[in-house]
Amino acid sequence: MTTPTVPKLRTRKPTGAIPWPKILLEGEEKAGKSYLAASFTGCDRTGQAYWLELGEDTADEYAAIPGADYLLIEHNGTYRDILGQIEAVHAEAKRAASAGEPPVVLVIDSVSLLWRMLVNWTQDRGRRSKTGQKKLRFDPDAEIKPGMNPWNDATERWNRVMYLVRTMPGIVLLLARGKDVQAIDGAGEPIPNTKTWRVEGQKSLAFDATVWVRLLRGDDHAYVVGARSLKFQVPREGKPKAVPQFSVESLVFDLMGCGPHSAPRQAPQLTGDLALPWIAKVQETAEKNGIPGLQELWKKVGADKSLSRDEINVVRHAITQQVAALKNPPKIQDPTSDAAKLRAAALAEQDEQGEPEPDPFDEDPYAPAA
Repeated sequence: MTTPTVPKLRTRKPTGAIPWPKILLEGEEKAGKSYLAASFTGCDRTGQAYWLELGEDTADEYAAIPGADYLLIEHNGTYRDILGQIEAVHAEAKRAASAGEPPVVLVIDSVSLLWRMLVNWTQDRGRRSKTGQKKLRFDPDAEIKPGMNPWNDATERWNRVMYLVRTMPGIVLLLARGKDVQAIDGAGEPIPNTKTWRVEGQKSLAFDATVWVRLLRGDDHAYVVGARSLKFQVPREGKPKAVPQFSVESLVFDLMGCGPHSAPRQAPQLTGDLALPWIAKVQETAEKNGIPGLQELWKKVGADKSLSRDEINVVRHAITQQVAALKNPPKIQDPTSDAAKLRAAALAEQDEQGEPEPDPFDEDPYAPAA
């Protein structure tokens, strides 16, 4: 019987390097979040700064703030384009770090509206679902609660952005909205005369930040709610740490102690198997290069020696599905067609006669054409 080969242990000594921080800068409206971020972009100890504006309209004007120096990222408002632009900044940050250049800075204003976009997308999917459409047909104002799958998809989209944020070898400022809201008990009922602070965003937002800073309108101090740092401590209980004359530059280089050696070794991406990154390439290739690109990808998958046979099969199955979808695109029913109008008229006549209405979802209008 052959003895299984034991993998060789791979270790290294920790460097002690302080990573460039990912700063959650949240607070009330008009508290100065964007102003502070813009002021930091011209810091002489950082490299090129990029500003990703999501649902806000201050980036052009704030370029006039003394010290501000950033490039405004253009996008078309879709999640795919926004993600692609963040990936481009991530790649530039890796290049700058490898070349020993000062850290790239990325400002996202705001992540609250990024999450709101994903929430709206989830709710729209719920309304478009078969169950949602059936309920809305009888009551246009019916409450539609999306199922777990759409919410999981929204969270996955959020996580793809946050993965790029966490692993970026540069400084990221995540601007978010925060405010006092009515406290809710475990049963979902309001607690009388009790307020609690709420940051608008996906519930894991604070976990993804190295430092959590709060700004209040009319207050000269900033408040550090939490920080992952050995250089300064924030009380675990009680009020956040007040910081007078706060600036992002002093937070990064003085309080946290970041410096020229704050570009740590890049951690590998966590993935269940090696097929997952390839599956993302399959979808991207199908959209950009169609069937010829997928044929080329089929060959590359088979030639990749790092993949197991099972992983190759998984990726090629995904390619097969994409090819089938491209050859046989979904058939979308035109609501203005004669057939659709006749069907609508028949349903209206049945309503007038009091006959039971047939289920409109017996035949999927999005089923592939025969």
